[in-house]
Amino acid sequence: MDDIRIGLVGLGHRGLHWLRMLQRLRGYRITAVCDPIAALHERALAALDHPATAYATYEDLLADRSVDAVALCVRCREQGALAAMALEAGKHVNSEVPAAHTLEDCWRIVTQVERTGLVYHLGEQTRYWGFVDTWRDLVAQGRLGRVTFCEGQYIGYYGTRQFFQDPHTGAFHTVEQLGEHSGARPTWLHEMPPIHYLPHELSPMLRVLDDRVTEVTAMSTSSPSYSHPEIGQPDIQVALMKTEKDAILRMAAGFTQKIPSSRGHHWYQVLGTRGSVEWKRSQRGRPLMWLADDQMHDMAEVDWRFERTDAPPEARASGHGDADYYVHAAFRDAVRDGKALEFDVYRAIETAAPAILAADSIDRGSRPLKVPEFRPTDARPNGTLPREEG
Repeated sequence: MDDIRIGLVGLGHRGLHWLRMLQRLRGYRITAVCDPIAALHERALAALDHPATAYATYEDLLADRSVDAVALCVRCREQGALAAMALEAGKHVNSEVPAAHTLEDCWRIVTQVERTGLVYHLGEQTRYWGFVDTWRDLVAQGRLGRVTFCEGQYIGYYGTRQFFQDPHTGAFHTVEQLGEHSGARPTWLHEMPPIHYLPHELSPMLRVLDDRVTEVTAMSTSSPSYSHPEIGQPDIQVALMKTEKDAILRMAAGFTQKIPSSRGHHWYQVLGTRGSVEWKRSQRGRPLMWLADDQMHDMAEVDWRFERTDAPPEARASGHGDADYYVHAAFRDAVRDGKALEFDVYRAIETAAPAILAADSIDRGSRPLKVPEFRPTDARPNGTLPREEG
């Protein structure tokens, strides 16, 4: 295969960012774009440096034989089903976070990849950050001892933007603008449980630990938001997770909790029996490390960053601390060159399923729930669904 002929689905802010990335990277050619909001087609086509076909319906794009793969930049309840539909239509899939919103869609994605051998990749950037590799090496070398506790949180204060959208123009409107834009409707961000967005935190931590979640429980503040009562979302949801290697993870997510803009969305911590590492808490701060066996009496500042010191020139300024480049480079190399994905379909779904079950746990009064094993076993052969118990 030469260039991957790709169809870009979802033409909002992230979709346009992906469009620009795919145009600047060798190995891609955008042959189609798709969004149900026809008003968004023109700006996407204008941003391309070559002709492409615009579709208002997803099924029409999947029927296009000039499309080898789908770049799925949507945020909706059916996101996982859309990915599965593309795989069923013979298209490779690179999907924005989160992968899916139901376990049924998780299984549908996994089994379809197993049956077809097509590539599914979750476009989750944070696992590609520079400090994540270093933390992973510290754990693998035993420098931190046995890891017992991890924390990760995505507190992305979106204010009142992106929660309401005009279905005809695609424009987003704040709560304060609703009086002038009565036709604006709640977006999926308004309805999606915040905890569903945890792949951004679970993915890097599970990479650091080389582990998977086996059990989860969670709690939530009440709805609607205390900060913005017009938004029917809890401000904070928190999950406790147990891993296969017997570590405890605390993971939090929220979109309406006010925080200083300088603090950033992401924060992480890893505690082991012989040391610990912690991400910075503000732009003025630095990441911290303590090693019990290295004559260290306190946490020491370390100049770890999102940006990698070994990044190629084309990664620079690609977004998310240069990590957006790696999302598309990994997918390209897997589809075009047959290179095995480190972040394969199993690791991708292992970041999505615990978040889905965390929301289910909240709905069930914080009941602990088991996370399925998505890899093939003797009880679940490759390409089959798990048998119902009992």
